[in-house]
Amino acid sequence: ILKEKGAAPSELEEEVAKALFDIEVSPSSDIKGDLRDVCLCSAQELEVKNRVALVIHFPFRVWTKVRKIQGRLIRELEKKFSKKHVIFVANRTILDKNFRRKGLQVRPRSRTLTSVHESIMEDVVGPTEIYGKRTRISVDGTKLMKVILDPKDKDKENVETKLATYAAVYKKLTNKEAVFQFPEV
Repeated sequence: ILKEKGAAPSELEEEVAKALFDIEVSPSSDIKGDLRDVCLCSAQELEVKNRVALVIHFPFRVWTKVRKIQGRLIRELEKKFSKKHVIFVANRTILDKNFRRKGLQVRPRSRTLTSVHESIMEDVVGPTEIYGKRTRISVDGTKLMKVILDPKDKDKENVETKLATYAAVYKKLTNKEAVFQFPEV
């Protein structure tokens, strides 16, 4: 567990770290080689309708490794934390408009608010891919993002049941409304 400025990890984070460690040391695990260098920043629980979502934040440095094993790791963790939807998100930095105060010459496109929110959306729906996006602006000026997920993942691992969870987690992390759905055929 990597916490910034030496803060002590919470009970939930300890529990998640222990679960990751158990998966790493279990002899039957096919992903233990990939799990060796993986650490987490934080974990939080969110209430979604009648379920609890477990959001786990990983440092950006290890995110490429986590991405590779995301599907299998989520399955393993959901077995360990039954009745919880597990969602992985990378810890990204947003630099505001006056980034020069921090002594930087340029602000990389990957550090803009828009870019980070886009990436968070992709993280939240992961292992599934985003197939399309529509932004609907209603008469009173509120924006609603419709996110269409890849239809070939529709029958896989109860993704259908997680759509509400995705929306709630995305709302919590970015404060933007989004509706996740599969394309109607």
